[in-house]
Amino acid sequence: MEIIRDLRGAKLAGAGLRNADLRHAGLRDASLVAADLSGADLSGADLRAADLVGAQLAGADLSGADLSGAYLNCARLVGAQLAGADLSGADLSFADLRDADLAGAQMYGADLRDARLDGAKR
Repeated sequence: MEIIRDLRGAKLAGAGLRNADLRHAGLRDASLVAADLSGADLSGADLRAADLVGAQLAGADLSGADLSGAYLNCARLVGAQLAGADLSGADLSFADLRDADLAGAQMYGADLRDARLDGAKR
């Protein structure tokens, strides 16, 4: 069985992808609005300019992922692993990043307006 990793521009709004294995997936410009990616493995994934507004990413592994220019406003990233992720220019306004691991994450130009960061590790 072939594993599909190129999902550029995919329309996955509202999709149930809880605990999905999306390691190194190409999700550039994908629409994942309000998708449930809780516990998903997105380590090393290309999520540049992806639309993740209101997505559920609690406990997800996004370590080393490229989220530059992504739209994560109102996303729930409680306890998410974002170590070494590129969040440059990402919109994280109103996102819930409580207890998230942000060690080594690049956040130049990221919008963290009204984001919840209680317990987040930097």
